[in-house]
Amino acid sequence: MGSTETFTLFGGLVLLAILLQYAIETYLLRRHLRYVAAHRGAVPAPFGDTIALSDHQRAADYTLAKGSFSYLEATVGVVVSIALLFFGLAWLWGLTASVTSAIWIRELLLIAFMSIITGVISLPFSYYSTFSIEERFGFNKTTQVTFWTDLIKGTLVSAALLLPLLALVFWLMRASGSLWWLYAWSLFIGFQLLMLAIYPTFIAPIFNKFTPLAKEDTKAAIEGLMKRTDFESNGLYVMDGSKRSAHGNAYFTGFGKAKRIVFFDTLLEKLTNSEIVAVLAHELGHFKRKHIVKRIVFMAFASLAFFAATAWAMQQPWLYTPFGFAADTGKTAPGVALILFSMALPALLFWLGPLGAAYSRKHEFEADAYAAAVSDKSDLIVALTKLYRDNANTLTPDPMYSAYHHSHPPAMIRIAHLQGLHT
Repeated sequence: MGSTETFTLFGGLVLLAILLQYAIETYLLRRHLRYVAAHRGAVPAPFGDTIALSDHQRAADYTLAKGSFSYLEATVGVVVSIALLFFGLAWLWGLTASVTSAIWIRELLLIAFMSIITGVISLPFSYYSTFSIEERFGFNKTTQVTFWTDLIKGTLVSAALLLPLLALVFWLMRASGSLWWLYAWSLFIGFQLLMLAIYPTFIAPIFNKFTPLAKEDTKAAIEGLMKRTDFESNGLYVMDGSKRSAHGNAYFTGFGKAKRIVFFDTLLEKLTNSEIVAVLAHELGHFKRKHIVKRIVFMAFASLAFFAATAWAMQQPWLYTPFGFAADTGKTAPGVALILFSMALPALLFWLGPLGAAYSRKHEFEADAYAAAVSDKSDLIVALTKLYRDNANTLTPDPMYSAYHHSHPPAMIRIAHLQGLHT
């Protein structure tokens, strides 16, 4: 096979993968919307006594509105991805030459230009989702000031954290020889662990206000759970989630001595103390069943494989020529190789997404089982039912769509699993 054919083959594979992913996900989305619409008229039997028909129909309408909009967003996204990868990156790379001759600065500028373009294109979708769809269904609490302030803060924080990291990675690619990928991976893992440690204390408060849980009866109930499960945290906090949305949630953040338990204020308003304890027990289940550690370990191995594969691919001319770059670009601008590979690889590996979703659902079942063992499973069932209702989560997702996309089990399957547990 000639070199030109090889170059064309890789570019063709990437293009085919992008289009195939779009076709599959569009088909599944259309199935999902038809399924939700077909089951809009009646509440599923397991929820007949706990969720009103009006709430069920509101959830269906919310799902249909979001799904129809996501189809448009995905269509624009795939066009932008193809245009940027096959035409835009090379043009932007040439544009950076008019700014500076320093290669490492050009590599950072290429990242910045890409981020600006994708950010500008995604902004109208984010704005419409917040101030039209979320507003229409009563979820939006975000003001114009908060929306634009969040955008500015997010951009500045991302730039402050990621640009120095990328600059170090690009430097390692030049300065550390053939094992640069191992050093870059070590830097990446160190950065990830550092973020886990400092996020709760230094980064999250930039966007939200966190206050110690003040309700003594709720605090006592939670501390009772923590005592009998032998779990220690750095505090119980309430986040002002109602500043942006009426959706409710709870989560752990940080690790080691920096672990925090965080409740959205909207969640505390909707659940009783025993239900809050059950929800927290589920989150504790993720910790006790080592799900967080497993995900960190998986991320470490996956990122190691990525950096090693990049080190191999950057020596191959076919990584550059299909996208408008010179065949030897990696020798003078290794950062471009990292950028190209990080954009092309997800398209080729999109089929792994459903496997990741299935693994995540397995963890959710395990966390539910743990919660049922250390709290009252009926409280968790009631809490989940309230959250499905109040967050307008559809009770009737298309099974095939759900298997492909959802990181959490569908409502009916999850509740049935809880009811079948022997505690």
